[in-house]
Amino acid sequence: MGLKRKFLPKIHPKFFWDTNFRKLDWEKAYIPIISRILERGGQNEIDEIIKYYSREKVVNTIRDEIHFLPNYAINRAVEFFPEMKKEEMHCYLNRKNKTYHWI
Repeated sequence: MGLKRKFLPKIHPKFFWDTNFRKLDWEKAYIPIISRILERGGQNEIDEIIKYYSREKVVNTIRDEIHFLPNYAINRAVEFFPEMKKEEMHCYLNRKNKTYHWI
């Protein structure tokens, strides 16, 4: 995990409108980064985070470490990663049978 990578993913700063994109710590903030790209990005952005983090790390993060995703993002995860089932995803199990509200 302490590896210094020579490149950053080619992801437009618009996906991180609420933070200073140039100061984003791609190693420490991998959970919210993967989450944000899953919610807002397309195939190109998914490919970029896979190149950066590895498919295994992205899948494991989505399955085990992300605590909340809206329904559409859970469905997108299954589309992007057919080896994953939503019933295995922590964010799905965490809120199954629970309602959530947009504020």
